[in-house]
Amino acid sequence: MTLLARCLVIATALMLTARPSTAQDFSAKPIRIIVGLVAGGATDVTARLVAQKLTESLHTSVYVDNRPGGIFIPATRELIGAPPDGHTLLMISTSNVITQPFHPDYPIDLRTLTPITEVSAGPLILVARKELPVKSIADLIAYGRQNPGKLTFGSGGGTGSSLYLAAELLRLKTQIQFQNVPYRGAAAALNDLLGAHIDLMFDAMPVMSQQAKAGNVTPLAVTSAQRSPVLPDVPTMMEAGLKDFEVVNYFGLFAPPGTSPAVAQQLRDAVAKMVAAPDMVEKFAEQGMAPVASEPGDFAKLLAAELDRWGQVIKAAGIKPE
Repeated sequence: MTLLARCLVIATALMLTARPSTAQDFSAKPIRIIVGLVAGGATDVTARLVAQKLTESLHTSVYVDNRPGGIFIPATRELIGAPPDGHTLLMISTSNVITQPFHPDYPIDLRTLTPITEVSAGPLILVARKELPVKSIADLIAYGRQNPGKLTFGSGGGTGSSLYLAAELLRLKTQIQFQNVPYRGAAAALNDLLGAHIDLMFDAMPVMSQQAKAGNVTPLAVTSAQRSPVLPDVPTMMEAGLKDFEVVNYFGLFAPPGTSPAVAQQLRDAVAKMVAAPDMVEKFAEQGMAPVASEPGDFAKLLAAELDRWGQVIKAAGIKPE
């Protein structure tokens, strides 16, 4: 399913009516949203936005619990070990999904978790430190060829994340040689980019679009098929001459295995109403993202398709864990 098709799912949220099943009362105890990355990155930003709105709609405290490291295994195991009552959720991004096919011995199959919904989706953006004499993809290719191996590329989420694979895809399509610098999260990579310790990085739009607007970094291209409305002057990778370069970054919620379909549906409906609100649509748009609010079954199908797709990409490119 294309990004546009997935984002159109939000239209159904505008016609939601009360479901006949008895709704669970979530007010008895807080809801925890686990994030497998450090605070400050795009996944964390999205999780906190969801937490704030669900606190209002479910009449309980909803908070974010950051559990970084271990290629998302500690965070996911924390979810698996929680009671399947809807009070513990996991916010994932494309990077979480990619990690599974990237590591053949990965101890967790994400398909065993209970899907809630794909919350939002949008492109990645490639940026350079503002001091680097590069203003476009053409400039980057020329500079990389004149300075082989000297460029440093920060990979938020470390080796195997969507940000890392986007960089590897760029390397394959441009034949630029650069040094990969892994980070536990995109926020740490951004700090080093702003401090001129690394040259380039990919990141999701929620955080990096603000940095680009403020003039703190140089935006080079977005990875969607069309330009992002939040940065309309920034070309797509394909406009810059890199054929078939499209990477969608998405954020979604899972519950523990064994969570009842009724609870999963109730949580999904709460998110759908939340992201359909005009102020939320505007907030997502400001961040270069689009709300989705897919049904649990559709989110499960997306997960299966993405695991298959990235498995094929990783195999074809011969990329192996470092």
